[in-house]
This record gives sequence, C-alpha cells and structure tokens, in this order.
Amino acid sequence: MTTALTRRTLLASAIAAGVAGPLAAAGPASAARPRLTLPAPTGPHPIGTVERHLADGRRELMVGIWYPAAARRGPVVPWMPGALLRALLADNGLPSDAAASPLTAAHEGAPALRALGRRPVIVFSHGADGHRSEITVIVQELASHGYTVVTVDHTDSYTEFPGGRLHVPDDDVSVTPYDHADDITFVLDHLEDVTAGRRIGMFGYSKGGTATAIIVGRDRRVRAGISLDGPMECQPPLTTDIHRPFLMLTASFPRTPGSSAADFWTHLKGWRRDVHIDGGTEISFSDAVWLLPQLARLTGMSDEDLAGWIGTYDPARAVRLQQTYPLAFFDQHLR
Repeated sequence: MTTALTRRTLLASAIAAGVAGPLAAAGPASAARPRLTLPAPTGPHPIGTVERHLADGRRELMVGIWYPAAARRGPVVPWMPGALLRALLADNGLPSDAAASPLTAAHEGAPALRALGRRPVIVFSHGADGHRSEITVIVQELASHGYTVVTVDHTDSYTEFPGGRLHVPDDDVSVTPYDHADDITFVLDHLEDVTAGRRIGMFGYSKGGTATAIIVGRDRRVRAGISLDGPMECQPPLTTDIHRPFLMLTASFPRTPGSSAADFWTHLKGWRRDVHIDGGTEISFSDAVWLLPQLARLTGMSDEDLAGWIGTYDPARAVRLQQTYPLAFFDQHLR
C-alpha cells in the first residue's frame, strides 16, 4: 500500500515545480512561470462548482460540488487554492517558481443547467494524505457529461476551511479506509438537498478505492462503485459480498494470487470488471500522470526519474482511460 511518505514526496515534488502552484488570478501566467495545463473535458456542457463546509461538532469536512452549468459565468477555479498550496510548500520546504498552476474547466458559482433534471450524483474519495483535487480530470469529465460530482477532503487531507484556516495530514494520526467511508456516509447524510431522488455512485483513488468498496457493500444509497487502484487492504478485511456493479482499474495493486485485491474480487457477485494496465503505476489514474511530464520538460527531469513516478504507460493514453472508463461505467449502471 502506498505510504504517507511516498504520497507526500510525490505531492511535494509536483508542487515544487508548480504543478499545483499558487494562483493569484486567472489571467495569463508570467513569462518566468509557464502555466501547466489539464486536458479539457470532452462533454457538451460547461461546468460550475461550489464549495460546502459540513460540520456537526464531531466531524468537519470541506466538499466541492461540480455540476453541468447553463453558462460559463464566474471566475475560473484553480486546481488548488493558493493558501492551501502555501501550507503544502511550507510543510515540505519547497519553492514553487518553476510554473504556474493549471486552471480547471469549472466556473465558481456558475448557474446550474436545470434542463437535465435529476441527474445522477457521483461521490469521490481521495487517497492517503491526498486532496479532493487529485482526480480533477475525471471529475470534470463526468460533470461535462451531465453528472453532479461531490469531491470530499477527508480528515487526512490538505484542506482549507472558511476564513483561511488550514489543515494538513498528521502522520501520527491513523486514518483508515473505514474512516474515509464514515466521512462519505456523513457527506451523504448532510447533502440530501443534492442527492435526494437521484441515483448515486461512488469512485475512489487508492485508499479511497478501498473506501468505495466498503460503502458499496454497506450503504444502499450507493448503487455502483469504481476503485482506482485501491489496495483493498483494511482491518477488518473486506468480506461482505457485493451484488452491485463494481469496476476495478488496477496498476500497482493487481489481482495477483493471495493479494487483498484478489480476495476482494471473489466477493463481487454482481456485474464486475477488472481493467489492468501493464507498465502503469497508481499515478496513472490521477492528474499527476498528465502534470508530471510537463514538469519534467520544464525542469530537465530525466526520463528515468519521470518513469519512476509514472511508469512506462503513455500519459495521453492514461488520460483517455480516465475520461472513458468511469463515464461509460456510470452511464451503463446509473442511467
């Protein structure tokens, strides 16, 4: 399973060269700091997004809600907020002057497209010591095709709360896939104005993929799930039979004999698929697979060092997989 140190090192390396650099405005990047880019979504709809702060005295989370918009109105949203980025840099002692942050395709507070009616809702759970922006390519692809997507900053994330209050992961605090799953239950309970009367799906990255398996197995509101290279490792182990559709996209955690992923596979009793990519890594299912090659060109990173991060699987093909498989899966099972 990917360790917190490994994930932090990846995040720090990307941030150091501006993969998630601070963004003062949505204007052009300065000549000294070329702006990195995200691939554009392929759907017909503009995208809007808003944040929600959810708290009940015991638990406090930030979530993002992405949705098809009626117009491209409002400021374009950066990949990560500047104050949060500065906290990440301070935590890792790294500069951010090699490039400017990419912009997303979403407009803050854009009017929602009402003509689509009660479109399905998809919930996303990030990986260990991650953040809700790490799978923006998939999130905005789904939103551009008519889905509402709820992204969650878990209690082991880099988060900015209202008023600029920052939270960073604490390596001394254990956060398990079951904790992620409990966060998702909390979010679903508190977003009934968003989810009421709608079909709900879920996908998760790494630890979030394991959390997705937990939720699909125990929460009847969630009808279908996708794991993006989830290790399927947790205590107690996953032993509940799941009769709902489940897609596994694997690279670093394949269904090798004796693995947790292989054991989990035996508990999938409904529609199931495992799409494995040879030569890829866990990063093949995140935004980093697209951003890190840009970083390599800007900083002179060697091909060997880049391959150490992203493997040998073609980044452009990885993005096509990200934009194709989750959309096709949720189209089939939620529409």
